[in-house]
Amino acid sequence: MTLLLSWLILTVAVWLTAALLPGFHVKNFGSAVLVAAMIGVFNVLLGWLLFTVFTIATLGIAWLLAFITRWIIDAIILKLVDAMTDRLKVDGFGWALAGAFVMSAIGTLGEWLLRG
Repeated sequence: MTLLLSWLILTVAVWLTAALLPGFHVKNFGSAVLVAAMIGVFNVLLGWLLFTVFTIATLGIAWLLAFITRWIIDAIILKLVDAMTDRLKVDGFGWALAGAFVMSAIGTLGEWLLRG
């Protein structure tokens, strides 16, 4: 049940981010569901690997600044999903960073409201 709630929150975050940011486009709500699933899978499969690579490449600085590193990794994952599907279009890496930030804020708020 927790997985489904997290997926729903991420779906709403993707949908709202597309509504708020002019450089972040999702075709429809069904596309937001699929995009959220892809983001979740990439986070599970690649998120930890990218974090480890960033930490080693920066000699530990990425670990010390984990919140910034995680934000950049989320933007990279958004661009990967953009490249793999036509249901999400992110106009550039700057918009991916903005999208990752907005999605994180919406997701955190959603998790807080549902769990609190």
